[in-house]
Amino acid sequence: MNAVEVVVFTLGALVSVGTLLAAIQTVVVPRTERSFLIRFVYVGMGLLFSLLARRRKTYQARDALLARYAPITLMSLPLVWAAGVTYGFSLMFWGLDVRPYREALVLSGWSLTTLGYRITNDVLTLMLATAEALIGLGIVALLISFLPTMYSAFSSREVAVARLEIRAGTPPTPEAMIILAHENGALELMDQTWTEWEHWFIHIEETHQSYPALVYFRSVRADRSWVTAAGAVLDTAAIMLSTVAVPPSPAAPFVIRSGYVALRHIADFFAIDYNSDPAPSAPISVRRHEFYATYDKLKMVGVPLVQDREQAWRDFAGWRVNYDECLVALASITSAPPGKWSSDRPSPYHRLPLLRRPLRPTVPPVLRQLRVKSGGFRR
Repeated sequence: MNAVEVVVFTLGALVSVGTLLAAIQTVVVPRTERSFLIRFVYVGMGLLFSLLARRRKTYQARDALLARYAPITLMSLPLVWAAGVTYGFSLMFWGLDVRPYREALVLSGWSLTTLGYRITNDVLTLMLATAEALIGLGIVALLISFLPTMYSAFSSREVAVARLEIRAGTPPTPEAMIILAHENGALELMDQTWTEWEHWFIHIEETHQSYPALVYFRSVRADRSWVTAAGAVLDTAAIMLSTVAVPPSPAAPFVIRSGYVALRHIADFFAIDYNSDPAPSAPISVRRHEFYATYDKLKMVGVPLVQDREQAWRDFAGWRVNYDECLVALASITSAPPGKWSSDRPSPYHRLPLLRRPLRPTVPPVLRQLRVKSGGFRR
């Protein structure tokens, strides 16, 4: 091999290894891994679908189109992986003196697909072709195991979202959830609900970090969304703790904490900026008059409320500030259906950036403190 062939062979090896690492990071590694290749695919497909969605006149039409974004992008990943491996190995074959390049490309394609129509007598080239064939089988195996895992996580998420319609209506709102509980004498019996949703937040934190494509998977109905459901539950818990005059539930603060921790960890992957240690008095996207309207509606139907409406607002804002920015941003990037205090808020965040940003520094566990102030959990 001369110097040019060595350089081309090395370049091909780097392309192949980089593509395989991207596939492993997407399917095998059980944590958030940032890959430029995967990010490029999602950003590119996102731009295409955003352009097409703008031409749809109704939300239902846009939702029907956007519902195809995540599945199509997900199914395109194996094609991207196969293309990357084929190109990388074709460069290596060329470096091993397979001429012309067209013959090297055809040999790489036949080897990856294990068709075997192209053969070679050179031992090193034959070993390389065999290795590529094994990689091709591995990509198929990854795809077969990947899809059931994805749809199992999606199904588990959507069961809770569908159940929320029974408790909070469609779209879900905190006042609907509280009024229904009040009418059924269950205002003081919501611990089980908070515990169930605490488990749900833990579930989405784990699955949506491991498989970020799940963030874009839309519900089976256009008026449902995992983001608006999360916002409704968190706002309901915040109102129960700040405004409703019942003995405080010990589980409610923990569902809020599990919620904002999950949303923040998901937001980290999408490079969403947020204040990781907000003051209880920091501004939020919900306006005072909007909260007062909810307060008056609850009071009108007889829900027991604290007398000091101003203090109730400050306490609610102190809870909401922990998840406000992440909730609104995630509602924006997923084009969530109309939802009170979530997808109806303006957000400066639009799409996943192509270039990676530094990961947010993590606070060592020994330095974290869990404490309750008159307005919310603080880290």
